[in-house]
Amino acid sequence: MDLQSLFYPRGVVVIGSASPGKLGYQLIRQLLDGGYEAVYAVNPAGKGLSPARGRPGVPGFSSVGDIVEPLDLAVIVSPTGTVPSVLEDCGQAGIKAAVIITAGFSEVGNHAGEADVVEAARRHGIRLVGPNCAGIINTRHKLTPTLETLPPVGSVSLIAQSGAVGGVLLAWAKEFGLGISKFVSYGNGVDLREVELLRYLASDPDTGVVALYIESVSDGRAFMEAARDCTRAKPLVVIKAGRTESGQRATLSHTGSMAGAEVVYDAALQQCGAIRVHTVEEMFDACKAFSTLPPLDGDRVVIVTNSGGPGVMAADWAESIGLDVSEPSPAARARLAEFLPPHCAFRNPVDLTVEGTEDGYRRALLALLDEYDAALALNIAPAYLDSVPLARGVCDAAEETGKPVAAAFLPAQIVHEAVPHLEARGIPNFATGERAVSALSHMARHRARQEGWRPLAAAEPGQHAPELLSASGQMLEHEAMAWLKANGFPVPDYHFAPTVESALQGCGYIGYPVVMKVVSPDILHKSDSGGVALNIQDEGGAQTAFFRLQRSAADRDFRGVVIYPMLRGAQEVLLGLSRDPQFGPVVVCGLGGVYTEVWRDVVLRVAPVDLAEASAMIQGLRSLPLLQGARGEPSSDLEALAALLADFSQLPFRYPHISEVDLNPVFVFPEGLLVGDVRIIARSV
Repeated sequence: MDLQSLFYPRGVVVIGSASPGKLGYQLIRQLLDGGYEAVYAVNPAGKGLSPARGRPGVPGFSSVGDIVEPLDLAVIVSPTGTVPSVLEDCGQAGIKAAVIITAGFSEVGNHAGEADVVEAARRHGIRLVGPNCAGIINTRHKLTPTLETLPPVGSVSLIAQSGAVGGVLLAWAKEFGLGISKFVSYGNGVDLREVELLRYLASDPDTGVVALYIESVSDGRAFMEAARDCTRAKPLVVIKAGRTESGQRATLSHTGSMAGAEVVYDAALQQCGAIRVHTVEEMFDACKAFSTLPPLDGDRVVIVTNSGGPGVMAADWAESIGLDVSEPSPAARARLAEFLPPHCAFRNPVDLTVEGTEDGYRRALLALLDEYDAALALNIAPAYLDSVPLARGVCDAAEETGKPVAAAFLPAQIVHEAVPHLEARGIPNFATGERAVSALSHMARHRARQEGWRPLAAAEPGQHAPELLSASGQMLEHEAMAWLKANGFPVPDYHFAPTVESALQGCGYIGYPVVMKVVSPDILHKSDSGGVALNIQDEGGAQTAFFRLQRSAADRDFRGVVIYPMLRGAQEVLLGLSRDPQFGPVVVCGLGGVYTEVWRDVVLRVAPVDLAEASAMIQGLRSLPLLQGARGEPSSDLEALAALLADFSQLPFRYPHISEVDLNPVFVFPEGLLVGDVRIIARSV
């Protein structure tokens, strides 16, 4: 995507009052402080800024058209009602990008005014950031039209729906030395939003890490494609905050009640290869690690400390978030014993005690990084010791091995001389050991996802010949079974019986023992309402079961019963489909049967999924050991289950009428599987 006019303008015009104390004045000063020179001011008074205290002056004009120098970018802080006419003037002057700082649009209910802004911009081909935003930054171009803190130059690019969140990160970037490449606060996002900006930054040579703060996305599937392309090239760290009213809804079906907005965002970000974090501190730490450390090739981390308690706490946290903090090998412990006193701990964490020295840190890290992928150097500094030599030892080892080494030197007031030494030599220092290992875990997760990177699964519409699902509303179970069978899904023999006579005939056809289920559009969960009879052995039992089921639905719309063979020797699994308002069809897989809502052991993905993603979903179940054959039981046919899940996830694309589908249970045998129950809800299209 070409955003040259936005990020690399030949000239910038600030439109709004340039009087001291006004936003226009502040933005002009920010541009000058950042080193940008081709700045012009436009306001009714034609007021600019005079040279002062080493700053150059800025010429003022009463109209954009009066400026003869080349202009590419307008920064607008004029009153809300003037913005459409300002854009008209910019368009006539040939400006192709605008950042609208001005607020007072859709965020306060002024949708008509915002629509006028969009119309004016489209008429002249102007790309917009905002309105109601905090501006942009491109440090490489010395472009700083923002109200936020100006950061140092670096490789992290930040997209923020919220200017305030972006402002916090930029302030920390300046305070703690995190280098920023680009920053965009897009506010109301009437034009440029997360999708277009991700596509741009994915190929931006000045961006090594992308940080994204969002509260919602404009197009879930377009966002996933843009994020997926971005993570192929570089890390993407995301905070997703806020919930929408529609995202909090819960339908009565299994799938709908399990597919809240946050769960869908989690799944979407994981499928895209993005790293989701939950706090600004976690985002900052991850960006610091990604932008300063070499790539992490695995998840095996060693902790070298001079204090046992903090080292143990860091190790506990590291293990809880998925890092491997296993003990050093006997050979590594033998090497440590050659130069460390016997009172040191040679496990993981490796505790040098308070007597740890520059040479001790250096040699311990060198010995251990032969077999670990990364290290945390933890120094809880006593006030009477100089931490600078320890920092030197850590840096020497990191440079010699070329592996990622994070530091947690604290407390800050004691190690204030050591930390600059660390960071000057490329070793990021974190506030605590726990925050350091969290950052390393994000690096390990990103590397694993990059290694397994593949395009998102494609929808395959129109592959099946059977007639489209035509009814609007819920299908009865025997109708849904027939539809599944026509679409190639494995179903057991079944027989629908509206009367007791046909039920007895059906039981004879199926063969005892059988299962009998009530058929009624008014009964959703048959087991909860006494609508299932199991292990029926003969005609007498079948007749009794039929009348009992009929009585259980006496005050409802009883249509009859459906009869199946009694299936044994299988694990029960749930497969479900529903629709998310932002991402469309989503698919779940989990523990099935009557305990679905009790255990809620489900894994969700945005549909469709391919065979590899379906297998990953199954591997993500907490109940996986049951499917693999716990306590001597045979393993279930997980290959058949993955194939069924991938095929199942395509249904809403082949049949847009589908709103929800539950297959619960799917009986998974040691060889093969069968769909034991189905619920389908159609919608009008």
